[in-house]
Amino acid sequence: MPEGPVYEEFRVNGEAVIGKVKEIIHEGNIRRITIKNDKGDTLIEIPLTVGVVGVILLPVWAALGALAALAANLTIVVEKEGATPPAPAKPDEKEVKIDVK
Repeated sequence: MPEGPVYEEFRVNGEAVIGKVKEIIHEGNIRRITIKNDKGDTLIEIPLTVGVVGVILLPVWAALGALAALAANLTIVVEKEGATPPAPAKPDEKEVKIDVK
């Protein structure tokens, strides 16, 4: 049964926000990134879908650069896909069963 989304929070200073967001996006499996200020107010929400890279994110980088210049400390909230159940264990390939009659 699939689980709901998983949230992670990162506190960064304004200078490090763009680098951290790029790092998070490269990890993959991200649904949404939310940037909040010290008071907890949402400044920007970035919904991410499969295949969103490069040129499409240029306006986002510009907005993040402006936010970084205005804020000293920011919180990055990352919404990831829910955890998937582990795959069933495979039997040991070295094990051989022999039926003797």
